[in-house]
Amino acid sequence: MADPKMSDDGLYYWDGQRWVSTLSPDGRWRWSGSAWVPMTGMVAAPYGYSNYPQPANVRVPTPWTKPMQYAVAAWYAISGLYALSLPFWMSSIMGQVFNQAVQRQTQLNPDVSPPPPDFVNSMTTMMSAFLWVGALIGFAIAAVAIIGALQRWTWIFYVILVLLGFGAISLPFSLASAFGGSSALNAYSLPSSVTWVSTLFEIPGAALFVWMLVAVIRYGPWAMSRKVEWPAQGAQAPAS
Repeated sequence: MADPKMSDDGLYYWDGQRWVSTLSPDGRWRWSGSAWVPMTGMVAAPYGYSNYPQPANVRVPTPWTKPMQYAVAAWYAISGLYALSLPFWMSSIMGQVFNQAVQRQTQLNPDVSPPPPDFVNSMTTMMSAFLWVGALIGFAIAAVAIIGALQRWTWIFYVILVLLGFGAISLPFSLASAFGGSSALNAYSLPSSVTWVSTLFEIPGAALFVWMLVAVIRYGPWAMSRKVEWPAQGAQAPAS
């Protein structure tokens, strides 16, 4: 193909219908008609060049993107179901812990009369209500996280990263509590089986946090790498 007809200043070429700019937005590259050629020196952008479309910074998927989306969605699907299950089996456990605490206080202070049964029942009902509120909030957060993961929302990526980061930070303390078991210092704590279930549930979350942290450092949110797309040549040259 014949070389395009260039203007005297080298800033435009004739494509057969119109004059097209040959310079990139930063003035460091020149379009030869078939490829971008680096300029030997800094060239100022021509007058009115700001009217041309600027190169777009877009993100494209990598081999990590789809697996990460599905892993986050699956993790929060399990988390949402786990949150909804808590009121069904935690209410009785919390009631037992509260009753044990009342009995222990009565044994330590025989002169103090135990609280009336109505008070104990009211506290048990209140704890159950708190569990249901927390379960609904947890399920709502999980639903938003699933939608955001499948839609690859950037802001939800960082929210999930922070939430999983808190879980990863608390994992060593949960492991210490699980291995510590019952003692006089944690006489009012939950049963060891509950502690172990909660601790084992945090391990995949910590692994997911590490993966997402490496991905955002290496590629970007949702392991999407950045790609610069130049606008297609063919814009009308500015009128002189």
